[in-house]
Amino acid sequence: MSDSDALMWAIEKDPMLRSTITTVMLLDGEPDVGSLRLAFDRVSRAIPRLRQRVRSNPLSIAPPRWEVDPNFDLRYHFRAARPTGSGSIRDLLDMAVPVAMQGFDRARPLWEATYVNGMDNGQSALLMKFHHSITDGVGGVELMMELLDMAPDAPERDLGDAPPVHVMNQAERFIDAFVHESKRGSSSISRAATNGADTVRSIIEDPIGAYNSASETLQSVSRILSPESHPLSVLTQNRSLSSSFDVLSMPLDQTKAAGRSLGGSINDIFLAGIVLGMDRYHGSHGVNQQRIRMGMPINVRGAASEHSGGNEWVPSRFVVNLRHSSTGDLIEHIRSRTIDARNEPANSLVAPLSNVINRLPTTIVTQVFGMMMKGLDVQASNVPGAPVPLYITGTPIAAIYPFGPLAGAGTNITLLSYVNALNIGINLDPASIPDGDHFVETLRGAYDDLLALA
Repeated sequence: MSDSDALMWAIEKDPMLRSTITTVMLLDGEPDVGSLRLAFDRVSRAIPRLRQRVRSNPLSIAPPRWEVDPNFDLRYHFRAARPTGSGSIRDLLDMAVPVAMQGFDRARPLWEATYVNGMDNGQSALLMKFHHSITDGVGGVELMMELLDMAPDAPERDLGDAPPVHVMNQAERFIDAFVHESKRGSSSISRAATNGADTVRSIIEDPIGAYNSASETLQSVSRILSPESHPLSVLTQNRSLSSSFDVLSMPLDQTKAAGRSLGGSINDIFLAGIVLGMDRYHGSHGVNQQRIRMGMPINVRGAASEHSGGNEWVPSRFVVNLRHSSTGDLIEHIRSRTIDARNEPANSLVAPLSNVINRLPTTIVTQVFGMMMKGLDVQASNVPGAPVPLYITGTPIAAIYPFGPLAGAGTNITLLSYVNALNIGINLDPASIPDGDHFVETLRGAYDDLLALA
């Protein structure tokens, strides 16, 4: 595991910090369950991570390793079910919630998929969940592209060979961990030498600039790691292990036009809708809330990245003002805060910082991250999806709704683009926002007003 993945794995000592990614995929039709099972079998062979479990190194400080599960059983990971209620979208979301809330079996690979057929209008659905240590949102889209096709009559892909199984004994695990730590130490020394030479050169050439740069970096590290154990909102103080799902959708072209009219982007409109909705939600409760704390993952995945999946993001937290004199001012404020978050000097230090933090006792690490993450009022994420229609075993995909993990926040609001739709998955902690239907309606109204500016 990478150090950041190992951190997400370790902090689940506190179940409130679980990092489960859930996707609800709506299908226009009912594919054959056998064909779907074969598709998931093929993907689990093409992407070995889907057949790997996590194994710790009890006699080493090396992070846990991924190891092919010798007892992999597709019947556990892929299941079929009938919908509850009448088979509406609301019934489907209610069905997905307990699936998402349940923790993973840590003795098995960290993913599950449930095929739901018999819904309204001849539709069906796939409920899929992955542990965040397998992939981030962008990597999840890459994983899905291994499962989906871009044409209804796409040629059948080869099943492929299953990844080889080798379960290390204790001696092999110790040696492997030692080699891993040695390589990591050598790499760290090499980077330190290079960075040290650069630092000396900077001090000689520009001592004042070097001092200011070092000071800015230290302040940035402090901002990233500072504990904020309580949300800013007086309404969203409580936390629980429960979730509630809801969805919204917006036309992509209209959202893009609204952003352009205000000098912003789709992401600016997305975040502005959250801020405007939160302001109206608090106002409806007679609360004059001035600020909220928002979290947002920053994608650092390079265009040249050749592997599917994996986590290539850094976390950011920032405070946003709820009250603004105009919509234009709101967009400008959002843009300023997100640019600052992306340009944090400490973003480049997340990997080495994770290495250091991982060496602390798990109890301390969990407490530190709990104080950081439970202080978020909202976690927001914008994931670019497929711009063209997709199919699974020949059946059209009607919509894809993403639900990010709460991981201590009061709500997680995630946007995923698909063709000309921006689908928003809303994951609420009902202890934080007990009137979820009302909250969603305030968000819907906020986005309607923003889109009217297109």
